[in-house]
Amino acid sequence: MSDCLVIIPTYNEKENIENMIRSILALPKAFDILVIDDNSPDGTADIVKSLQQTAGGALHIIERAGKLGLGTAYIAGFTWAIEKKYAYIFEMDADFSHNPEDLIRLHHACENEGYDLAIGSRYITGVNVVNWPIGRVLMSYFASKYVRFVLGMGIADTTAGFKCYRRIVLETINLDDVRFKGYAFQIEMKFSAYKLGFKIIEVPIVFTNRVLGTSKMNGGIFGEAVWGVIRLKIHSIIHPVNRNKKIRTTK
Repeated sequence: MSDCLVIIPTYNEKENIENMIRSILALPKAFDILVIDDNSPDGTADIVKSLQQTAGGALHIIERAGKLGLGTAYIAGFTWAIEKKYAYIFEMDADFSHNPEDLIRLHHACENEGYDLAIGSRYITGVNVVNWPIGRVLMSYFASKYVRFVLGMGIADTTAGFKCYRRIVLETINLDDVRFKGYAFQIEMKFSAYKLGFKIIEVPIVFTNRVLGTSKMNGGIFGEAVWGVIRLKIHSIIHPVNRNKKIRTTK
């Protein structure tokens, strides 16, 4: 058993999931994998279960009844990871928009550089996004600017979904109180860690738009983020948490 767990939520990712799993298991650093599948009708879960036979106990799956939201998928994964006592817990997409090799860099930032949360950042050294339509790039970039302005976080990529947590972060955040299920979930988790004073670092990555499969992004998810940020700010004013906040950047 590795001390690192990569959580990958899936819905209809049959084109990507096998290659992603094999890529992670082939890394020089050992990572366990937990796939959270929301009853994909394309057979994603069956592919994962077939690969378990040769994964040496490093590959796990939780199958859920249907599409219950990105946030609830990660919460289920976090709870499972805490119970299993993993030291480092990762969030990652299944579609190769996140490079599996960058898992090692995020892990290094936490284990060797002493950070509690390492964020794979698209915007800390400019705009490092490949093959996104310009409208999508602008929406994402200015969404992060908006979040940073409203919440006062010194984080360039506030909506990033590629992260490494030390277990203590997820144990300290009250996961039962996490409100959001979609795009805003990523913002809420960062803001919670920030308010609690955990050491946060942004590690620059190159984000590559998926080649295979269908994006799950839609206007409703983006709308949740816009209004959700205001709700988070109001809640933080009513329920302040006083901690030392240390956020740095590395290359």
